[in-house]
Amino acid sequence: MSNQVPLDSLDKEQLKTFSDFLMSYNKLSELCFIDCVTDFTTREVRGSEERCALNCMEKYLKMNQRISQRFQEFQMVANENALAMAQKTGQLPG
Repeated sequence: MSNQVPLDSLDKEQLKTFSDFLMSYNKLSELCFIDCVTDFTTREVRGSEERCALNCMEKYLKMNQRISQRFQEFQMVANENALAMAQKTGQLPG
């Protein structure tokens, strides 16, 4: 018996969310790899590379969180402005 969920049972929004997550993860991996991995002569990850990758990941995630927060703030202001304009023009009871 398998615990896997059939792909067709997931709705489109879940697939979009997962796809967005994978795109973000891949972008983070690529950026941090390019910035941090410098020594290809050994299989071991050097301490400096590991620290760089952790710092890179933390900075990327904080930046992503901050952008999301600012976007939500912007959306709230835009919604308030649209509501005020609608009330001003008489399209909504005020």
